[in-house]
Amino acid sequence: MSVFSPSGARRPRWRRLAVRSGVLLIVAGSEAALFLGLSRAGPDAPPIDPPPMVVTLVRPPPPPPTPEPAPEESPAPADAAPPDTAPRVAPPSPPPPPVRPLHQPPPPDVQTVPIAPAPPALPVLTSSQTAGARTAGSGTGGGAGGTGSGAGSGGSGGGCDMVRRLQEALRGDAEVRAAIDAAARQLNASGRAIQVWNGDWLQSGAETGKGLAGVRQAIAMEVAFAPADCRTEPMRGLVLLTLGDGAAASRIALGAPAWRWSDLLEID
Repeated sequence: MSVFSPSGARRPRWRRLAVRSGVLLIVAGSEAALFLGLSRAGPDAPPIDPPPMVVTLVRPPPPPPTPEPAPEESPAPADAAPPDTAPRVAPPSPPPPPVRPLHQPPPPDVQTVPIAPAPPALPVLTSSQTAGARTAGSGTGGGAGGTGSGAGSGGSGGGCDMVRRLQEALRGDAEVRAAIDAAARQLNASGRAIQVWNGDWLQSGAETGKGLAGVRQAIAMEVAFAPADCRTEPMRGLVLLTLGDGAAASRIALGAPAWRWSDLLEID
């Protein structure tokens, strides 16, 4: 700081001291203010929690009952109207809807197939037709055989009696006898012979296959296991097989103008 005045003259001493003292006071005041500020800016004291609040739960009182509304006075009933005695006429029912015919398409053209006629019943031979038929025990001798008359004439035996062989086999089979007896009753044979083979096995109207039930199989088994000479024995006319004794016993006949026993194994 200059000790000279603006005019260049030297200031007096007391004035200079006063100026210095003022500066020192200002500096000292600033330091004191700074110290006081620092002392007040110390660590904050921990906050104090407020005292806890005590809450008591109390059931509220029930609400007051709702007052019931006063019943309204019903108006006085008016005088009842007199009953209506006039007859009531029912409304007319609507007419039924007209019936419309259903339109049906014409049926398709279906080719008609004629029904196959049922096979005829087995023929029942008369006594005159079986008069010369070969029976068990006939024609068993050697050589050219007998010269019998009728449909069973001729035939070489050669030691084979196939008629007896077949007749005994059929008599010993109860099912075969029952089938032949049933056919005899159905055809009203009354002791007459039923022809079951005439070069081909015949089919009865009540049977699904040719020959009576079980009869064809039984005869074929006996012929198949017969000796070869007997199977190939030439035959002519009818053969008569009797399944019992007496005139009313059931009988079957088989044969053709010329045939062999092996022909019975063939089924057309």
